[in-house]
Amino acid sequence: MHPVVRDELMRADHIERLDRCCRLLSPVPFRSIEALGDDAARVQVMITSWGAPRIDADAIAALRGLKLVAHLAGTVKGFVDECVWRQGIQVVNAVAANAVPVAEYTLAAILFANKQVLKLAAFYHQHHENRAPWTREAPNVGNYRKRIGIIGASHVGRKLLELLKSFDFDVLLYDPYVSPLEARELGARKVGLSELLAAADVVSLHAPLLADTKHMLGAKEFALMRDGATFINTARGGLVDQEALTDELASGRISAVLDTTEPEVLPPTSPLYRMPNVLLTPHIAGSLGTETQRLADQIVEEVDRYARGLSLKHRVRFDELARLA
Repeated sequence: MHPVVRDELMRADHIERLDRCCRLLSPVPFRSIEALGDDAARVQVMITSWGAPRIDADAIAALRGLKLVAHLAGTVKGFVDECVWRQGIQVVNAVAANAVPVAEYTLAAILFANKQVLKLAAFYHQHHENRAPWTREAPNVGNYRKRIGIIGASHVGRKLLELLKSFDFDVLLYDPYVSPLEARELGARKVGLSELLAAADVVSLHAPLLADTKHMLGAKEFALMRDGATFINTARGGLVDQEALTDELASGRISAVLDTTEPEVLPPTSPLYRMPNVLLTPHIAGSLGTETQRLADQIVEEVDRYARGLSLKHRVRFDELARLA
């Protein structure tokens, strides 16, 4: 990994725990396989993160004793070659840890959306009057018995579903890989995408960006959303037809909380910056600040479990790779 990543994500106690459970070659990150020298053939566990070289067939040839790749970050796609799994090497990552702050951000967005915080705050700023309870300003305000639609039972989607159980919501779930029984166990009711969009007060997107999910939500889908509904995207901007969403938001019929867009940074001319029914944040839902250390907590725990001969909790399985982000 890049040394800056190690300094920001790993505390001194992380390094100390690694040194206790295995022979730590160096507390300073290596930047290449070649830098390992003669130790390369003896490495069993490799902790990687942002800034690491690709682990491909050439790397595996040098790392003849490698048994575990512990990725201190999210997706391993494009970084870990298929040959790693074919060699029987286990792979874990910190996706589950990074899902926690995203789910927390989304929960906050849902609660604020239903409470119509942006609209009522704007009214207060303009009129300097405490008239928030009156239905004229917010006829459908409140979180009680609202219907929440979750698109995608990803790591974030599942964590969010867990958090939503504490509230008096009717939760709908769209995910083609989840059965109705599993949806019920997750605290939701499985429905089709069209039904979810038409019924939900808040629609939150948590699908992976794949070839068949790109622009999965376009003009037809946004037109199905009910008047006054809120759309939340903390997944990827490419899942959405940005122009279609912008047109629907311009009508004022729905609102949006957008942490991701396409492009990642909108041009200065984008009307989304100026819409009162849109809250834009600069891709901050994922781990920031102290939250990044949760990723290191999870990966160090996995290495410790491996060293003690215990099963790993956060394995990335090759047969699931095609539908992971």
